Amino acid sequence: MDIIATLADELGLKPEAVEAAVKLIDEGNTIPFIARYRKEATGGMDDVALRALDERLAYLRNLEQRKADVLLLIEAQGKLTPELEEQIRSATVMQRVEDLYKPYRKKRMTRAQKAREAGLEPLANMIFMQVATKGSALDAAAPFVTPEAAEAGFDTPEKALAGAADIVAETVAEDAENVADLRAFTENTADIVSVAVNPDEKTPYEPYYDFAEPAHKIPNHRVLAIDRGEREEKLRVRVRVDADAAVARLGSRWPRRQGVFAPVLDAAIADGYKRLMAPSLEREVRARLTVRAQTDAINVFAKNLESLLSARPVRGARVIALDPGYRTGCKVAVLDEYGTLLDHGVVYPTKPRHDVAGTKRELARLVAKHKINTIVIGNGTASRETEEVVSEFIAEQAPDLRYTIVNEAGASVYSASELASREYPDLDVTTRGAMSLGRRLQDPLAELVKIPPQSIGVGQYQHDLDQAELSRALGNVVEDVVNRVGVNVNTASASLLGYVSGITATVARNIVTYREEHGAFKDRRELKKVPQLGPKAFLNAAGFLRIVGGANPLDATAVHPESYPVATALLERAGVGAEELTRGGVPDIAQRVGSVATLAGELDCGVMTLIDIVAELEKPGRDPRDDAPEVVFSRAALSIDDLEAGMELTGTVRNVVDFGAFVDVGVHQDGLVHISKMAKRFVKHPSDVVAVGDTVRVWVEKVDRDRGKISLTMVPGK
Repeated sequence: MDIIATLADELGLKPEAVEAAVKLIDEGNTIPFIARYRKEATGGMDDVALRALDERLAYLRNLEQRKADVLLLIEAQGKLTPELEEQIRSATVMQRVEDLYKPYRKKRMTRAQKAREAGLEPLANMIFMQVATKGSALDAAAPFVTPEAAEAGFDTPEKALAGAADIVAETVAEDAENVADLRAFTENTADIVSVAVNPDEKTPYEPYYDFAEPAHKIPNHRVLAIDRGEREEKLRVRVRVDADAAVARLGSRWPRRQGVFAPVLDAAIADGYKRLMAPSLEREVRARLTVRAQTDAINVFAKNLESLLSARPVRGARVIALDPGYRTGCKVAVLDEYGTLLDHGVVYPTKPRHDVAGTKRELARLVAKHKINTIVIGNGTASRETEEVVSEFIAEQAPDLRYTIVNEAGASVYSASELASREYPDLDVTTRGAMSLGRRLQDPLAELVKIPPQSIGVGQYQHDLDQAELSRALGNVVEDVVNRVGVNVNTASASLLGYVSGITATVARNIVTYREEHGAFKDRRELKKVPQLGPKAFLNAAGFLRIVGGANPLDATAVHPESYPVATALLERAGVGAEELTRGGVPDIAQRVGSVATLAGELDCGVMTLIDIVAELEKPGRDPRDDAPEVVFSRAALSIDDLEAGMELTGTVRNVVDFGAFVDVGVHQDGLVHISKMAKRFVKHPSDVVAVGDTVRVWVEKVDRDRGKISLTMVPGK
């Protein structure tokens, strides 16, 4: 297989671009670096396309290695024919290779293997070939009852015939073409069926107590729900297949004449399917559905995480962050606009103390003392009651103040972590948690990278997923977003630096240590002095590490050091000095320097690279997150009791799942916009319409106050 040609064909890319990308990956370059700084070589592939290529490349290389291994194993048995070798070499999926290898795989002693060793294979061939013979099938089997066969247990014609039939059954079941055909039949016609273990028990799985749906139609979220119900022993699940139709389909692959062996062949084929093929094919269907559902769930989680990490920072926010609670009170952390802790404490706005007056006095004191303009409230336990007190306080004493609710998923994971202990050794866990909530508003990306991505809580069935695959996918998302935004090397935490292209966790800590020992970095070249940050790491990382206020203004931009001569030449042609970059850039530089295509030839620079450099000189260090929706702030609290059908609200999308989106409309419970209520047109997936962090206009459709559920629609009048 020509892997480059296969990748180009599958991904719709030019072979030369694929070859260049593969070469760059093999040389140890990171995906963010290739996507940003090697566009000419790859034809402008973005990080999404490059990651797809990288994953598929790994699969195809593993496939080729497996083919080579299988060929050697079969050849060692002396059973490799030119036809089989060609079939294996032309296989395009791993499953096909394994199907072809199955008859040659070493296995435990089977009924068929025992019959072969007893010398019954010629009789099996007679059954296959429907050899015409005088007398009955038992008469034909009698000569095979040899002393060796009898010693193995085949001491009668009936047993010899049964042994030969076992050989036929196994041969039928292990034939690669039969397996492929019946696999497709099973996938296309099977139903997933579930019933309750205890029909009287109330569980979340009641919709699946008497359930059946075609396997090829069942949605991914139902697959995950049924899988979980089965693991929790609330459901019994099986794959229902029309066995008679499957046997008939399998039998049609052997044209037969009427003869004494016809009933034996029919019975052997049926046995081969029911005993040997059906169980494994049905397991495959379940496994394939689970993999499909998990892959989709991981993709949804990754997309949600990308939106969350790309949320717009709220710059200039001086924050009181409140982490609500009941018995232990509401933890308070006061932060300046740079996230520095100014003050901390505890207030008790909720039961059992319910000190509302004292809480308002303390909030008033902190607002006045620290010039606070924003209050942040975590959305966990006691959030609703705390929000009511904050809303009253603003209405009564601080009308210019604003507040918002933030998702506190993962805050406790961070606050109790070794990382938090290293960052704030003198603070207790609760204060660290409140600080994290406030910083999530000020700079979501910088704060959320401190938390394992799977703890952020913007997915579905995340604890049921392949954790290694989930971690890898989410790590890729974080890496892509961090490098898209860029990192201030003099202020970034080791957690944030660890996601920079080419920077390992160890090197990230070394950067922080170097910064603490030698002061702020003044020049990107100084990074080469950091222990273990070698030439390759510098090449991959330098363009994403920004130095603000350093000796060279280009160090604060996304221009890679290797392109400084080109950037300097551009500035000279524009008639401005590099110091203009510290004053906001050169907005009209494109007009000043003329045709980029012409200039690229003169400066010996690729057109796409030159376009990026020009854009960076126009707006140095521009944060792409500034294009994200603004945070929705509140000034008055709503209760679920305030909601009525038909009410129009503005909300923030908190989570996107297969069946819809959860929207925060200012009450404690997020409302659900079902996929069918997202647009007047057909919507294939909710992520085609909304993303985490989007501000959306919704209408209340139904309020179930007893169950605390809110149904919303994004379609007016629906």
